[in-house]
Amino acid sequence: MTRDGTRLLVAGVGNIFLADDAFGPEVIRALEQRPLPPEVRVRDFGIRGMDLAYTLLDGYDTAVLVDAAARGHRPGTLSLIEPAPPDVTGGAAPPEAHGMDPAKVLALAAHLGDEPLPRVLVLACEPEVRPSGDEDIAPGISAPVREAVGRAVAALHTMVPVLLADPAATPPLSRPDESTAPSAAGSRTR
Repeated sequence: MTRDGTRLLVAGVGNIFLADDAFGPEVIRALEQRPLPPEVRVRDFGIRGMDLAYTLLDGYDTAVLVDAAARGHRPGTLSLIEPAPPDVTGGAAPPEAHGMDPAKVLALAAHLGDEPLPRVLVLACEPEVRPSGDEDIAPGISAPVREAVGRAVAALHTMVPVLLADPAATPPLSRPDESTAPSAAGSRTR
């Protein structure tokens, strides 16, 4: 059952030219073959952090960011993270307007808007291949992350009905060995 008026965003983030960082865009592409309900906005933001920041201000109840995030798990492991809301006090560093570090994008959105941000969840995949800072391009994702794309699509199909019915619910992932409790320390730095 869907709660009337619930607005849900599923956003793929990551750089398609940096190996496993392409996880988010790959999941969004896979959703074209197995779409989510029409009331869910699904969009690949890639590395357009400013675009995502403004979209987060469009009145969504919940936003699910799909991204690669190194958390110390086996490559291909999916985790559900609920990052702490950004600190918008005057003493915080100014938010970054460019790039796609999800924590900085959330800080930018909080800085730009007068209304509270939506609840943000991150469906994260543990990467196997992370390019070093001196690599310009490293196309293609690793086998464990490619295999996780299908599991992420299945997880979204499990999570979305729960979030549409209750935006405050904490949805499980489709397999218990992939589920982790949401944590405030789950955001990452690029």
